Formats: sequence, structure tokens, C-alpha cells
Amino acid sequence: MSTDNSDLRENKRNVMLVFIGLMVTMLLASLDQTIFSTALPTIVGELNGVDHMLWVTTAYILATTIVMPVYGKLGDLVGRKGLFIAAIGLFIAGSVIGGLAGDMGWLIAGRAVQGLGGGGLMILSQAIIADVVPARERGKYMGVMGGVFALSSIAGPLLGGWFTEGIGWRWAFWMNLPLGGLAILAAVLFLRLPKIENRKPRLDVAGMILLAIASTCLVLVTTWGGNTYEWDSLIIISLIVGGVLSAVAFVFVERRAVEPIMPLHLFAERNFNLTTIAGLIIGIAMFGALAYIPTYLQMVTGVNATQAGYLMIPMLAALLVSSIGSGILITKYGRYKWMPILGTLIVAVSLVLLSTMTPDMEIWVLCSYLAIMGFGLGLAMQVLVLVVQNTFPASEVGTATASNNYFREIGASLGSAIVGSLFVARLTDLLAERMPGTAGSPETDTNSFTPTMVKELPGPVKDIVVGAYNDSLTPVFLYMTPLILVAAVLLCFVKEVPLATTIVQEGMTPIDTTAAPVGDTPVGARAVDVDSVDADSVSGGKTPGGEAPAIR
Repeated sequence: MSTDNSDLRENKRNVMLVFIGLMVTMLLASLDQTIFSTALPTIVGELNGVDHMLWVTTAYILATTIVMPVYGKLGDLVGRKGLFIAAIGLFIAGSVIGGLAGDMGWLIAGRAVQGLGGGGLMILSQAIIADVVPARERGKYMGVMGGVFALSSIAGPLLGGWFTEGIGWRWAFWMNLPLGGLAILAAVLFLRLPKIENRKPRLDVAGMILLAIASTCLVLVTTWGGNTYEWDSLIIISLIVGGVLSAVAFVFVERRAVEPIMPLHLFAERNFNLTTIAGLIIGIAMFGALAYIPTYLQMVTGVNATQAGYLMIPMLAALLVSSIGSGILITKYGRYKWMPILGTLIVAVSLVLLSTMTPDMEIWVLCSYLAIMGFGLGLAMQVLVLVVQNTFPASEVGTATASNNYFREIGASLGSAIVGSLFVARLTDLLAERMPGTAGSPETDTNSFTPTMVKELPGPVKDIVVGAYNDSLTPVFLYMTPLILVAAVLLCFVKEVPLATTIVQEGMTPIDTTAAPVGDTPVGARAVDVDSVDADSVSGGKTPGGEAPAIR
């Protein structure tokens, strides 16, 4: 008994060490999506590249989106440890390129290389947790992961501003080197995963290329449309046509591929479809709101960029509480379906409340509305990933997780584009309408306003501009509310499959944890009597009802 207890303590200690390493890498990847938002004006000024400013962010998001499904599939085929270390290495290499960049071309290249590694860090971290922790115990870990994403969305802009105003923006790159080195060391020393049987995987190269083209077209449309180019311009129309054609071709290729990068049978599972669509909708609402709330705070309330970041902290705190709390409840009781349903309903309430904002509203009231949104998002986001992972056998966890995250990333791009287009169009119209003197060139005047300039405007003119900003953004939150309610309705049809309490790996060498040395034992794995397990379960087969078996 004492030996069993000591082994259990050792396993828990190893899981925690692995988890800490995963959190560091996830924080690195997610921080780099937001850390340059406050530093960009200084960076492009130093490197003489204002006309290429958009690509500093777009290059990272685009590379991350493209490689997510690739890492997910390759991890299932060849194992995740080597890929994980390679992804960290790519991320560090991109940081070195960016830190040494002498012009915008090198800076953008560094961001792209960072994205190629960052996409793997986010996906592989979530999949590795599924490798080492049974689904029933996974809730508390996934909750903390959700908190990491929330932390990065607030800490990124704050860190970017702090580096820019202090030791220099290049330290936004240099800080990744020691942290990345620690992550690699942790992976080498503590990350022990189930072994994949030796085989030669047949990579779905055509599927990878077509998905990359479709993703590129979609991200560029959402980034450029209505900003760099008009929606009816030849470039935007060509990108839309190219995206649709490549997506259709991708479906045909996947139907025939031996090892498809995004297997179509994933979409035969009700739980996968419902949670993926809900995740995409939540991505639209979350990133659509978060992208413009800081701008609203600066323009309407008069705070500076750093203060606007601090005012987002209530949302972060509420998200952390609900995300971690929901994970603990899942681990304790094993029930999870109600959480994303309630979470999406709370997000809908927060959107309605945000649509009532006025320029003279107390800041603490506005922050409380953001906290309500954060609480709802924390209940929903990571639980959806857990549902997806519990729907498929262990051999497809990476592929399923990557596919789910891919569509959430697409939702984030769509959300920013949709909200941005509606906001800018309405703002331009309102300024032209309320300030007749700007009717001749509304776009120029709209672009010329900065928070500092607005604060220095004469009282009557300032009131008009502030009112226009308020009346341009608040209706958009109300427009998104029905979309979130659709997600809540869809989640009502999710089937609550009991969470697995053991890990059975298909195509992996069974390991007797009582006999193998500690160095060869997968962290968190339990001894499985292969003869007592249903053959279909071990082979990844389905139960008669069509659900993936949950082995307990």
C-alpha cells in the first residue's frame, strides 16, 4: 500500500512539473498574439514601416492558424514530445530573428516563424494534457489553461507598453529565450508520453496545402476587408473566390486521403459539430468585443492605453475564477454539460449590458459588465475542448483538438473583422452627420482622431466625437447577442458522455506501470489490463450508439 501511495505521489508530482512547463509555453504563444498591440507605433516608427504595420500581427495569426491542424495530426501519427520541442525551438528562432530585425521585412519574417512554433505550442499543450491526465481529472487543468489565455489577452498589451516605454520593444522578443529554454528543459526531463508504434505515416500534403490556402484567404479577407481594401475591390473578391474554391477542393482531397489532416469523420460526431460551432461563435463574440473595448475606453472615458489595460483586469479576474472553478467542479462531480450553456447565456447578458453603455457611465459599472462577460467565457471555453477530447479515442485527440481550435481561431478573425467593419462604417457616418464640416472627407477625419487629440478638443466638438464613438460601438454588442443565443441552444443538444477515468492509447505500446522504471513510465498513465478491455475500445472503434468509448 505504501509503495502504491508513493507511486501515486510521484505521478502527481511529475504531472504538475509537466503542467507547469506546458503553461509557460502556452503563455509564450498566447502573449505574442497581443504583446505588440501597444508597441507597434514605436516599432514601425523606428523601422520606417508604417505601411506594413498590419503584417506584424497578421503574420503571426496567419502562421498560427495554418499550422494548428498540421501539428494536431502529426502529433497523433508520430508522437508529440519531439514535435513539442521542435515547436519551442521554432518559436525561439523567430524571437531571435525579430529581436535582431533591422527592418520591417525581417521583423515580419520573425513574427511568421514565431507563429509556426506558437501554433504548435497551443495545440500540443492541450493534447499532451490528454495524453497524461484522464478526462475526469482533466477539468482542473483545462480550467487553468483557459486562465492562461485570459491572462495573456490583458498582460500582453501591458507588457508591450512597459517594454516600449522602458528597456525597449526588442525585449518582447528577448524574454522568450530564457523562458523557451526552460520549457525545453522541462520537456526533456519530465515529459514522458505513451510510445507510438514505429510506422511510416503517409502525410496528407495536398490537404495541408489546400487548408493553408483557404486559411490564408480567409485571414487576409478578414484583415484587409474594409480597411486596406474596399469589400468590393478585386483583391478581396479574388481572395473570397480563392478561399471557397480551395475549401471545396480540400473536402474532396480529405475524402480520399489515407491520413487526412482533418478527417471528415470528425464531423459525423454530434458533440464535435455542436461544440466546434459554439466555439467559433464564442470566438467571434469574445475577440470582436475585446478588440475594440480598449479603444472605447480611451476615446470615451479619456484614459490612456496602460490604464485601459488595467480596466480590463476585472474581466480577467472573473474569467480566472470561473475557468478554474468549473474545472474543479468537473473533476469532483464529473458533470459538465450545464457549464457552457450557462456560460454562453451569461455572455449574452453581458453583451446586452455593454450595449447600454453611455459616455457618462461610471467606469466601475462598465468594468462590472466586462467581469460578467469574463465569468461567462470562463465557464464555456475550455469545457468545449474537454468535450471534444472525450468524444474521440486517444489516437485522435490531437487531430480533434487542433480542428476545434482551428475553427475558434477562424471565429476570432471573423469577430475582429465583423465588429471592426460595423464600427468603422457607423463611426464614419455618425461623424459626417453630426459634424457637417467633415462631410467632405469623413474617412480622413475619422482616422485622424487619437485619444490625446480628442481630450484637447473644445467641449462641444469633444462631446460629438465621444458620442459618435459610443453610438458606433454599443449597437454592435446587441447585434452579436442573437448569435451567442444560437450557441447556447446548440449546446443544449450536446450529449453528456461520462468522462473517462483512465487512458487507453490506440496503436501505442501497453505499459505496465508496476514493472517499468520511472523514466519509462508515461506520466499519469495507469496500468491497463489489455485482456479485460473491449477490443473495439482499444482499436478506437465506436459503440453501437456511435459514440466514442469512454473507458473508465
